[in-house]
Parts: sequence; C-alpha cells; structure tokens
Amino acid sequence: MAKKFIIGIDLGGTNLKIALLDLKYKIRDKEVLSTRRLGNKKGLTTAIVSAINSIIENNKLSKSNILGVGMGLPGPIDAERGIVHFFPNIPGFREVNLKNILEKKLRMRVFLDNDAKLMALAEHRLGSARSFKNVLCLTLGTGVGGGLIIGGRLYRGFNNASAEVGHIPLNEKGPACNCGGSACLEAYIGNNRITKYARRLFKRGISLEELSAKAKNNDTLALRIWHRIGEQLGIALAGVVNLLNLDAIVIGGGVANAGPVLFDKVSQALKERAMSVQSKHVKVLQAALGSNAGLIGAAIAVRERMRP
Repeated sequence: MAKKFIIGIDLGGTNLKIALLDLKYKIRDKEVLSTRRLGNKKGLTTAIVSAINSIIENNKLSKSNILGVGMGLPGPIDAERGIVHFFPNIPGFREVNLKNILEKKLRMRVFLDNDAKLMALAEHRLGSARSFKNVLCLTLGTGVGGGLIIGGRLYRGFNNASAEVGHIPLNEKGPACNCGGSACLEAYIGNNRITKYARRLFKRGISLEELSAKAKNNDTLALRIWHRIGEQLGIALAGVVNLLNLDAIVIGGGVANAGPVLFDKVSQALKERAMSVQSKHVKVLQAALGSNAGLIGAAIAVRERMRP
C-alpha cells in the first residue's frame, strides 16, 4: 500500500505556507510565499495549486499518495460547504466556493476552515491545550483570530463563525477595522497597528522583533507599547472569561513572540477586570506548536473529517 501524506496550507495576511506532513503530523517539506505578492483571487488560487503540485513533485510522490488537502484561512469560513465568506485582510474574496475551485483544479479532496480554529485544534490535540476542556486559542498576527474548544470539542457556532475575538469592540468609538466595524480589538493590536504606533513613538520604522528585543532590554518606550497591547488584550479576554468560564487561554502567532512582557500584562489585566470566580483558575499560556500550528491543525482536520 502506498505511503500516505497530507498537504497542509496556512494562509495569513502576510504569508502563505504550504507543507507536506506525514500521518503523525511531522512536517516533511514546507514552502512559504508572500501573500501580498500574489495579488487577486486568481493569483492566489494559481499560486496554491502550483505550490501543491510542486511539493508533490519535489518529494517524488503522486496525487495517490495524498490523503487530502487541509487549508486554514483568515476569516469566516463555511467549513461544511467550503465557502469563504470574506477575508478581512485579503481583498477579492467574498462568498467564494474555494473548496470547489481547488478540487476541480487539483483533483484531490480539499477541506477548508478558519485558521485560528485549526490552530485551536492542533493545540488541543498536541500542544498547550491538551489537558484542558474549555479553552480559547488566539493567534495574534496581521489579524486576531480565535478558536474555541468547549467540552473538549471544537465549537463552531450557528454558521461556523464563532470565536471572532479580534472583532470584539473595545470602545463605543475607535479606529476603523478591516472587518467593516470600528474599535475592534484587532484594530488596536494587529501587527500593522502595533508597528504604526511604534513608529510614532520611536520616530522611525521598527519591526516587532526589534520591539520585543528592546522590551527585553527594558527600553521604556518598548515596554510602554507592549504593556498597552497586553492591557487591551486582557480587557477583551476578561469579557470572554466571564461569559464562558474557561479553563485556559492559549496565545500564539507572531505578536505572542514578545513573551513575558506581553503575557504578564495580559494575565494582570485579565485578573483585574474579570470576575473573581471565573478568573481565579484560568491559565494564560503560550502556544506550544509555534508557527506550524496552523499547518498541523489543517492536517488533523483532514484526517478527522475523512473518518466515517
């Protein structure tokens, strides 16, 4: 019997990652492309198909070796029908049946889901959320995505659009958000907003990596930025904890690489703003699977959804 593999795809506002994984979810090969350079819907779908075909060919496999293709996408997705409702940070996609488009081009089974839901699936099965039954998993990057595990199972909501924590409004009025709303959490702590705020304080361009390094060296301005981000995130999470009475919150994504300077402030703001009964036991943890969580979650989704 031919050895089987899974193709995992993680589409973000910044990067498109395509990986070949074995059935133990170990990444065997990976390719990373710039999302911004792919342009419109046609450019993006063409790049995905080309990258999948390339990774199969480079590993001397055929399509019969591929169990399926799992995709994590940054926005509200109808996971059952494979429809992209829209992407807040990528133009050109609105009510697009991407599953159907890709299956016709690839002649392979394709499964779509929200990227943060797949990150939650991966962290619950293999990462920091393994020992918890009620968990919110967040991914902090270009956008702020969320995935909920309730009673040990991924919770999708009425039409697969649950856990959009990034679009919880923090104020009555505030900056416009790419989702069409205003004063959303994402409009304050998405990485583009962070670097814009940092540029204003430092009077020059500064990357998230440099900002984290400066905070670790006790730079006053860098600490001020990360403390503000942590407080804003903690306030939003306090509302979520009061509503859902969670066991844990797992945070991943590029912004989470700031480490303790961010996590300590999030925990502090959460404890201060949430009700005491709900907040006293909830743990705030860094994701264990790093930048590969979305790819691993996509592969897990393929196997779990193909089971009878």
